[in-house]
Amino acid sequence: MPSSKESFLSLVCLGIGHRPDALPQDIDWDATQALANAQGLRAVVLDGIEELRKQDSALSFPEKRFLTQWIGEVLQGYEYRYELYRRAIAEMAGFYNSRGYKMMVLKGYACSLDWPKPEHRPTGDIDIWQFGQQKEADSVVSREKGIEVDKSHHHHTVFYWRDFMVENHYDFVNVHAHRSSAAMEKVFKELGKDDSHFVEVYGERVYLPSPNLHALFLIKHMVSHFAAAEISLRQVLDWAFFVEKHTGEINWEWLNKMIEEYHMKDFVSCINAICVDDLGFDSAIFHGVQFMPELKDRVLADIISPAYGTAEPKGMIAKLAYKYRRWKGNAWKQELCYAESRWDSFWTLLKSHLMKPEV
Repeated sequence: MPSSKESFLSLVCLGIGHRPDALPQDIDWDATQALANAQGLRAVVLDGIEELRKQDSALSFPEKRFLTQWIGEVLQGYEYRYELYRRAIAEMAGFYNSRGYKMMVLKGYACSLDWPKPEHRPTGDIDIWQFGQQKEADSVVSREKGIEVDKSHHHHTVFYWRDFMVENHYDFVNVHAHRSSAAMEKVFKELGKDDSHFVEVYGERVYLPSPNLHALFLIKHMVSHFAAAEISLRQVLDWAFFVEKHTGEINWEWLNKMIEEYHMKDFVSCINAICVDDLGFDSAIFHGVQFMPELKDRVLADIISPAYGTAEPKGMIAKLAYKYRRWKGNAWKQELCYAESRWDSFWTLLKSHLMKPEV
């Protein structure tokens, strides 16, 4: 692995309060910042730089102007925006609560609550689940708020609350993408009935996934994105921080059975090994880490520098050609993550795309 990647991983470790195997030296700061931006970890790496200053003051750090700009971008793009994110979530939850609809947040905000510094996790979409009342809730938000609801996507509708995109899930996963996903959706729907987990955000009740639901959902989300295209180290940290905080609440016997049943064991083992070997988490929280070192290193290399990480070309023909090349090139990832025949999945995905081309 090039030194810039080693330095980046060491700074991530320092930034989350862990001790890397060795402190980074001769850091290429431009390359490190580019990796931090691409992985959604600009704030974490900045935290790592501050920790490195305490441990090795003799190291050559970025020039003051470079570092000042970096700090400003974190304050504006992470900390300030996170507060706007929280306010939007509270406002939306308050709207639904007052009309008798419960709102559960998935991924983003729910994950941030497990981070050492929640405001240093980048904000993205607001993913919500409304306990089977998505259609009715969408009608209310459209009628009373005049918000346009986009229904062209699989497994969720889309609308904007303030300047945040909201994905309102009627399915937890895209059941049209893989045959196994339809079976897993039944499990998610059953788990999604649990409304006993919640937090107060600006005085409004916001529901959270149960530990079992969140564990399986985070894994499935990583699997889907990794097999199709790519995942980021931020998603790996979402999983690691979640497990670190909730390991005692997860039914590991049930979860490991689900992971085995849906052919995700090798992938999850690699992710757990990255958390332990490369990010400094305690192996005990994952209830055993078994993996093939070469495969783990290949997964990590693809996360840091995905083979098909470039933006899709414009134009339908060029885009379809690119997606086909990516599908062929990612064969090893698809075989790692799914038990189904790749061609069976290909035709399923093609049908899915023809049904709703914008997805």
